[in-house]
Amino acid sequence: MFNDIGALELITLVILAVLVFGPEKLPKMIQDVTGVIRKVRAYADSAKADIRSGLGPEFEDFEFRDLDPKNFARKHLLDDHDGLGLEGTRKAFDLRKEMSEVADAVNHREDRQAAPGAPAPSAPSAPPSLSKITS
Repeated sequence: MFNDIGALELITLVILAVLVFGPEKLPKMIQDVTGVIRKVRAYADSAKADIRSGLGPEFEDFEFRDLDPKNFARKHLLDDHDGLGLEGTRKAFDLRKEMSEVADAVNHREDRQAAPGAPAPSAPSAPPSLSKITS
């Protein structure tokens, strides 16, 4: 939460707090704020425990961090526990192999058409519905 506050910002906040609350009230304000933060954390922890116990044993590995879309995608797409993630797909699909098979198929077809003893390719015939109209 406060990872992006630098030293200059922190000093500025301390000076503003001393000016606004005064040096006499500042220690009491800090104690009150830390007490409120502790109560909020305890309330959040108890709420998490209640939700986990209410979900039952099927969700023992449930983490609230997984509800964040980034963490959800990282866990289910990048972790390859069942072979269905990105790594499993990447291993199953070999682009070079597929492209070489396509190139071989195209080259063999062209070789057969260009061979001297091969029959000349015939023109594709019209679909039956069009051939009735043109006749």
